[in-house]
Amino acid sequence: MSSLALFLPSSSSSLLLTKQAHPAKGRAAAVVRCSSGSTHSGSHEQERERMALLGRRDALASAAACGVSVLGFAGDGLAVVGQGLLAGRIPGLSDPDENGWRTYRRPDEKSGGHGVGWSPIIPYSFKVPGGWEEAPVSIADLGGTEIDLRFGNPKEGRLSVIVAPTRRFADDLEDATIEKIGSPEKVISAFGPEVIGENVEGKVLATATAEYSGRTYYQFELEPPHIFITATAAGNRLYLFSVTANGLQWKRHYKDLKQIAESFRVV
Repeated sequence: MSSLALFLPSSSSSLLLTKQAHPAKGRAAAVVRCSSGSTHSGSHEQERERMALLGRRDALASAAACGVSVLGFAGDGLAVVGQGLLAGRIPGLSDPDENGWRTYRRPDEKSGGHGVGWSPIIPYSFKVPGGWEEAPVSIADLGGTEIDLRFGNPKEGRLSVIVAPTRRFADDLEDATIEKIGSPEKVISAFGPEVIGENVEGKVLATATAEYSGRTYYQFELEPPHIFITATAAGNRLYLFSVTANGLQWKRHYKDLKQIAESFRVV
C-alpha cells in the first residue's frame, strides 16, 4: 500500500491518498483521509478526521470535500492540486488579459534537462483561458521524464508538453528544426503514438504548417481520441504540445481548445 500526503498551508488542512498495492479486480481502491485544523491537543483546539475505503470515483468526490481540486488525466491515476499547493513552485502564468486568457511561459529557472543529450531547455509559451491550472507531473507517468508540464481544467480539457532529446533519433541534430526531423507525415507517424499511446494511422483529420518568428510548427488534429498536437524543434529537442478533451468537452470548447493548441511557441 502506497500513500501520498498533501498539506495545504493556507488552511492547515491535509489530504492523504493511500492506494492499495493489490486492489480488487476492476476497482482501483484508495483510502482518503481528510483532516482540518491543528493537530496539537488542547482544550481550545479541535481535530476532525474521516477515513473511508473508496473506489476511484468516490476518492475524487472525497478529495473535493476536503477543499482541493482534483485533475484526473486518462491513464494517469489521481493528480491532486490544492490551492496554495503549487505556491512553492516557480510561477509561469501571467495576469489575465482583457479576454481572461493567461500566458504561460516556462520559467528560465525551472529544473529539467538531464541524461544523455540533454541541456537547459529553451523556454516555450502558450495561452489558456481562465480556470486552467498547472497539474503535478510524476516520473511514474506513461510519458516518463520527457513530460515537462501538464495543465488542465476538469470541465474543459487538459494539455501536456513533451520535450524529447533529438539524440533519441539522430546524432547530428544539435541545432534542430522540425523540417530537419522530417515532413509532417513522418513526424506524426513517428511521434503521435507517444502522445496518444497507439498508432495514429487513419486518425489524422487535418494537418497544417505555420511559421512564427522564423520557426516552423506542424499542427495536427486527430480523432479518436479528440486531440490537437503541435510539433516543433529547437536546440537539441523536439517539442510535442497536445491539447485533448472528452467528447462532450470537445463539442463545447472546441474553439478554445484549438486556440490553445495554436498558441504554442518556443521562445
